[in-house]
Amino acid sequence: MVSRGSNSSANGLLPTSWSRRHHLELESGAKVRLPTEFGDDVASSKNDDHDEDDDPFDIAQTKNAPHATLRRWRQTALVLNASRRFRYTLDLKKEEEKDRRRRMIRSHAQVIRAALLFKLAGERETGLSTTVTPATPSGDYGIGHEQLVSLTREHNISALQQYGGVKGISSMIKTNLEKGIDGDEADLVKRRDVFGSNTYPQKKGRSFLRFLWEAWQDLTLIILIIAAAVSLVLGIKTEGLSHGWYDGGSIAFAVILVIIVTAVSDYRQSLQFQNLNEEKQNIQLEVMRGGRTVKISIFDIVVGDVVPLRIGDQVPADGILITGHSLAIDESSMTGESKIVHKDQKAPFLMSGCKIADGVGTMLVTSVGINTEWGLLMASISEDTGEETPLQVRLNGLATFIGIVGLSVAALVLLVLWIRYFSGQTKDTDGKVEFESGKTSISKAVDGAVKIFTIAVTIVVVAVPEGLPLAVTLTLAYSMRKMMADKALVRRLSACETMGSATTICSDKTGTLTLNQMTVVEAYVGRNKIHPPDDSSQLHSLVSTLLSEGIAQNTSGNVFEPDGGEVEISGSPTEKAILSWALKLGMKFNAIRSESTILHVFPFNSEKKRGGVAVKGTDSKVHIHWKGAAEIVLASCTEYLDSNGCLQDITQDKEFLRAAIDSMAASSLRCVAVAYRPYELDKVPTEEENLSQWALPEDNLVLLAIVGIKDPCRSGVKDAVRLCTEAGVKVRMVTGDNLQTAKAIALECGILYSVEDATEPNIIEGKTFRELSEKEREEVAKKITVMGRSSPNDKLLLVQALRKGGDVVAVTGDGTNDAPALHEADIGLSMGIQGTEVAKESSDIIILDDNFASVVKVVLWGRSVYANIQKFIQFQLTVNVAALTINVVAAISAGHVPLNAVQLLWVNLIMDTLGALALATEPPTDDLMHRTPVGRRAPLITNIMWRNLLIQALYQICVLLVLNFMGNSILGLKEDNTQVASVKNTVIFNAFVFCQIFNEFNARKPEELNVFSGVTKNYLFMGIIGVTFFLQIMIIQFLGTFAKTVVLDWHHWLICFGIAIVSWPLAVVGKLIPVPKTPVSQYCRRAFQPCRR
Repeated sequence: MVSRGSNSSANGLLPTSWSRRHHLELESGAKVRLPTEFGDDVASSKNDDHDEDDDPFDIAQTKNAPHATLRRWRQTALVLNASRRFRYTLDLKKEEEKDRRRRMIRSHAQVIRAALLFKLAGERETGLSTTVTPATPSGDYGIGHEQLVSLTREHNISALQQYGGVKGISSMIKTNLEKGIDGDEADLVKRRDVFGSNTYPQKKGRSFLRFLWEAWQDLTLIILIIAAAVSLVLGIKTEGLSHGWYDGGSIAFAVILVIIVTAVSDYRQSLQFQNLNEEKQNIQLEVMRGGRTVKISIFDIVVGDVVPLRIGDQVPADGILITGHSLAIDESSMTGESKIVHKDQKAPFLMSGCKIADGVGTMLVTSVGINTEWGLLMASISEDTGEETPLQVRLNGLATFIGIVGLSVAALVLLVLWIRYFSGQTKDTDGKVEFESGKTSISKAVDGAVKIFTIAVTIVVVAVPEGLPLAVTLTLAYSMRKMMADKALVRRLSACETMGSATTICSDKTGTLTLNQMTVVEAYVGRNKIHPPDDSSQLHSLVSTLLSEGIAQNTSGNVFEPDGGEVEISGSPTEKAILSWALKLGMKFNAIRSESTILHVFPFNSEKKRGGVAVKGTDSKVHIHWKGAAEIVLASCTEYLDSNGCLQDITQDKEFLRAAIDSMAASSLRCVAVAYRPYELDKVPTEEENLSQWALPEDNLVLLAIVGIKDPCRSGVKDAVRLCTEAGVKVRMVTGDNLQTAKAIALECGILYSVEDATEPNIIEGKTFRELSEKEREEVAKKITVMGRSSPNDKLLLVQALRKGGDVVAVTGDGTNDAPALHEADIGLSMGIQGTEVAKESSDIIILDDNFASVVKVVLWGRSVYANIQKFIQFQLTVNVAALTINVVAAISAGHVPLNAVQLLWVNLIMDTLGALALATEPPTDDLMHRTPVGRRAPLITNIMWRNLLIQALYQICVLLVLNFMGNSILGLKEDNTQVASVKNTVIFNAFVFCQIFNEFNARKPEELNVFSGVTKNYLFMGIIGVTFFLQIMIIQFLGTFAKTVVLDWHHWLICFGIAIVSWPLAVVGKLIPVPKTPVSQYCRRAFQPCRR
């Protein structure tokens, strides 16, 4: 059963010492030193680092961050609407509730099993026979649904034995243990009807009404609704129903509009995340149906399916082991204990959701979906929670700072206006004093005070950028959806933005840089090169027989031979290539497997680079077959069979064979050797327990063949590597292949520029790197371009060394043993086709097509996320600075503000929701890959952004304040009355909104002179600009009663348009002004350091 919504990567396979150290580093606030701005001379001092450690919003890496750290920044943030601000961050209370529910379900299952074991033990002691209810037929099947479920859930071995073991159960549920179920549609429907489907009930996502409810819980909006209600009551009381409802009604209408637009935007985002989560949980796996290996979704598994199990797979449903060799299961996801449990015929029950830690096997599915413990667990905790991203945390810090400034300004405006009002200095548009002590009625005085209070609260709405952290989620949701089309599935939001800071990518070779379409193109038997390699006439019958036996039995692949159809080969690309070669040599796969019996298997191991099998033939002879990396298998050989079938001593010919391996490796071929040795039957352990612990002899081997497998480079990989290099991202190849093969592929892909570069330590063997001291590894890691014959542990050591050296590291991996490196890296990239479930769960992003070019696209999208957020910040801060300054200056000097509550709410809507939609969804451009990576502690607001926003804000402030104080003469308004004041204030409001619309274009390209490039391709941006223009015209021309505006004539519209359009040439001139490289934030920190000391 699949884990819906679970982002957990706790798979029990990570070294405890490593995970504990990593956790302690994060707990203590230890940070890896990272450059702030690549290419800039901006190295922060140690004192600066110490200062940053005190900042709760400075969390450079939220991956694996402890809850205490995450709780700290939430408590420090100034938040007006917590349900909206923290919606897509990790819900710490729900996490605790999940853990409690997990423990309860686990302990319940363990109690049931313990009681059953106690009962069985008691019956054995007293000599009583264990009574098992006979199987009750259900429909066409020999056992009922409930009996089958309780058998597996209770791990009732006694009942299993009485039902005839796994063979008895399989006959009851009409399954062939070798070929699986028939798998036709009628059979599948019948099985789902009787035994259920492999799904579980999901909690429904939030409804639109829930989003409406959350949107209005903003403290400022609640205050405005109360103020609107008071204003409505007082207005109707003083002016009557016909005109008295305008003030309160217009504010209420504006607030409702803000709530609806916000809710619609948030609801759309939630649907995007929902779709992505469903995609994430749709695991693809192989099953046997009708003798054929087919790939299906985990949701399509049915009771009776025969499922092959390999290292790194997830157990897809509850079941019983059919056969297994060295099978070890990590049950930590169910039991909570990271102990590895070995499975055999004495302990055959397998639980859904567990991972295969070692070995191989096949299982019979007996329970699916909600009938499994995993299904029960997931159904009870299936609601998805979010997770922090470093950018979200930093933006919360920025929002908090701006919010404090805004609150202070609003309080100042409120105080000044109230003092002016109650001291009789405030006059209305006709020049009359609004409040006269002893003459003005209480209701009128309260109404005046409420209006002033409403303005102050509205300033807070504009000043506190509640949508700023949520804009990260918006751009991430957009990016994640688009990245799916680029074959990248994001599992963790933070990885999306961290990828923009990546300085190095440690990539696998096979399938990532190459096509993973393997074919045997060269073969050596003894000293003879077989040409063509599949010509069986050049081989002696003994060599052919032993080769066929070794390849057919020592494989994790399968061959399906339909009647009259084409042969189907399944398995890993390497296995498929070797099986295909052997079939051409005349191997009869099914016949060989039926004629000999497998005694014990040593599955292929990425540490040892080989796998072996012990088989007993019909003549009771035992052969031990090995297959693996050519030079490693060759080192264990003492003899070889030549093409004539004669046994030869290998001592004299080892150099020749090594040279043959090097020659093939230099031609980019993967070299695999096949060897065997005869073994005495009486030396093979007879007890099942001893047999499972038996270490297959791997010395004194007889070499049968060495093959060279061609795996061509992907067509676009050279361009992708060049693009990375230009973008300041170093590509390193880390492969388990021979160093010569790795070197040849690296030259072909452009990772190595020339043969002269191919010297140590540029290219290095994993063993050599492993043997260096920790300090030496740190020094050498920076220089490494290619690492050959590397184990997963070597990859982990390389990642750790690079991170300590200040690199932001992305790592690709597909195997179970890659999990620690994927977990340790800043960004773990697993492979969607060849990757195991353990690797996928430990990764942050899944590359669906296993292609390196897709990795480069992820880098581009990561940079795009950061760039889009910066565009939005620049745009929003310009509005903040301008609106606050205009209202403060006007309030203090004139006693009234030109922008009223409704107008400010409309500006807030343009700035917050619509602005985020327009700017946060800008598609990435190629020029992003011509910049250096963004340092993770690089300032969010760069000097270029400060320059741009200050120029625009100062222009708007100057022009609009001039209009405010001298507007009558400038606009040719001679009389000084209510109508004239309304015209002037309408022009100020209209010009202010137009300035924001025009400035939105400037925000698209903070560094480029041409702000219009690609604008017509961004339909969402153009649509939002068009909608904003249209609504602004509607407000001025038709909704004047609500917005306190009047209809403007054409020359007033031209003035507004002229004021706004100046922002474009002004932006061009501003971009010609040079800015210092040292960030403004660093100057400020230096200035305040003496005070802090």
